[in-house]
Amino acid sequence: MGGAGILLLLLAGAGAGVAWSPPKGKCPPRCSCSKESTLCEGSTELPESFSTTLLSLSLVRMGVSQLKAGSFMKMPSLHLLLFTSNTFSVIEDDAFIGLSYLQYLFIEDNKIGSISKNALRGLRSLTHLSLANNHLEALPRFLFRGLETLTHVDLRGNPFQCDCRVLWLLQWVPTVNASVGLGACAGPSALAQMQLNHLDPKKFKCRATELSWHQTVAESALSVESFSYQGEPHMILAQPFAGRCLILVWDYSVHRFRTEEEVSAPSVVSCKPLVLGPRLFILAARLWGGSYLWSRPSVDLHLAPIQVLAPQRLLRPNDAELLWLDGQPCFVVADASKAGSTTLLCRDGSGFYPRQSLHAWHRDTDAEVLELDGRPHLLLASASQRPVLFHWFGGRFERRTDIPEAEDVYATKHFQAGGDVFLCLTRYIGDSMVMRWDGSMFRLVQQLPSRGSHVFQPMLIARDQLAILGSDFAFSQVFRLEPDKGILEPLQELGPPALVAPRAFAQVTVAGRRFLFAACFKGPTQIYQHHELDLSV
Repeated sequence: MGGAGILLLLLAGAGAGVAWSPPKGKCPPRCSCSKESTLCEGSTELPESFSTTLLSLSLVRMGVSQLKAGSFMKMPSLHLLLFTSNTFSVIEDDAFIGLSYLQYLFIEDNKIGSISKNALRGLRSLTHLSLANNHLEALPRFLFRGLETLTHVDLRGNPFQCDCRVLWLLQWVPTVNASVGLGACAGPSALAQMQLNHLDPKKFKCRATELSWHQTVAESALSVESFSYQGEPHMILAQPFAGRCLILVWDYSVHRFRTEEEVSAPSVVSCKPLVLGPRLFILAARLWGGSYLWSRPSVDLHLAPIQVLAPQRLLRPNDAELLWLDGQPCFVVADASKAGSTTLLCRDGSGFYPRQSLHAWHRDTDAEVLELDGRPHLLLASASQRPVLFHWFGGRFERRTDIPEAEDVYATKHFQAGGDVFLCLTRYIGDSMVMRWDGSMFRLVQQLPSRGSHVFQPMLIARDQLAILGSDFAFSQVFRLEPDKGILEPLQELGPPALVAPRAFAQVTVAGRRFLFAACFKGPTQIYQHHELDLSV
C-alpha cells in the first residue's frame, strides 16, 4: 500500500465519528477541517491558521513554488503530513523544523527536483518517509542524518542518475534498520532501468585526484629529494646555476617551504642525503671540480665538507643513488663521461670509498636501485646500449641481464603495485615505456608517447600510484595506475604555471598535507599540493 493509501486509513481512523465541521475561525480557505485532520486543495500559499490540536494535514495541488525553512512552525502537534500533486520543486533546509512529533511524511507525485541536505532536520520521531514519484535525480549526502526512528522509506519513481551521487545512498541502506524502496536508474544509459539495489558500491570510482599549484622556488634545479631528519620532513634540491644544494623545511607559521641551509656546490647535478642518527651526510655530485661529501655531525651544527669522492673515477657524474648493502650505506654514482665509470662508494670509517667500478666506457646516464627476488639489484641506463641489470652476489654487483627492446633509454625508475615490480623507462623522443618483472626479465606493459622527456617518475601519493612524464616541449602529464587494468591512465596536465624542462619529481607529506616538487632545468622549481576529491558528495 502506498503512502496515500496509508494516509486514507489514518484519516478514516482519526475522523471516525467526527463531523467535518471546521472549528470556528480556525479552518483556512480552500481547506476542509475536523478537530484533528485537515485537507487543503488548490491554495496558492501554505495555510497557517490551524487548531493547535491538529494531528494530520494533507496538501493537494497547491500553487506553492517551494517549501521554505519553518513552514510548519505553527503546527507542532502534527503526526502526519502529506503532499501530493503539487507544483513546488524545492525543499529548503529546516523546512519541517518544529515538527518533533511527526511520524508520517509523504511527499509524493510532486515536481521536486531539489531537496536540501538539512531539509529533514529535527524530525526525530519520523518512522515513515516517502519521496516517491518526484523529479529527483540525486539526494544530498546526509539527508537522513538524525532520523534514527525510520522504519519505512520509499524513493521509487524518481529519475535517479546512478553515478557517484548515489554511492552514499547505496552505502547507507545496509546500515539502517528500515525497509527502503529505491527504484530504478534513469541514467546513465548503460544502467538505465537497472534497480538501484542491484548496483555494487565497490564498482563505483568516486575518488578524484588533483594537483594544484602552491609555491615557486626560485632558480632552476636538476634533482629534488625528500628525507626525514630529527623527525621533520626536509627537501633538498640540486641547483647547478646557483651553485648549491638547497635544503628546505616547512614553515608552520606561514604554511610555506623556507630555506634551512645551503651547501656550496657549483655545477652540481645531484644532492643525495643520508641520515645516520643525529648525523646528516650530503653527497654533492658535480660535473666539474670534483664531487664532495658534506657532513653535519649534530643538529646544532652546520654542514661542512669532509671528503673529495673518487676524483680519478667520477669525471662527469649524471646521477647518484643511495643503497644499503650487507647492512652498510653506499652510494652509486652514474658517470656519463667516455673515460669514466659508474662507481659504487661504501662507508669505511668516517668516509665513503670506492668498492667497485661498473660498466666502464658506456657513458651511464642513470642508476636505479631496486630489490628483486629478495636481493639488491642495480639498473644502469646509458647512451650506448640497452639498460643493464646487475644483482648483488658474493659481495659485488654481477651482470644479470639487460632489457630487450629498450634502446635509447635515458633513465629508469621503479615502483611496486599489487605485489609486482614495475619499471618506468624514459626516452627523449619516441615512446617511454612501462614494464613489469616476470621473475626473470622485464616485459613491456605499456608505451606512452614522449616529447623531449628526461624524467618518467612514479610515486605513491596517499592511495594513488601516480607516474609523471615530463616534457621539454609540451605540458608534463600525470598518469594514475588503474589496478583493474594494470596500466597507467591520464589524470591531468601539470600547470599552470607550466614546467620548463622538468628533470625530477618528489613528494613529501608535512602538517597533514601532501606536496609534489617539480625540479626544472630551465625554470624555477614548482610545488603543487595534492588534493583528494570525493565525487559522491
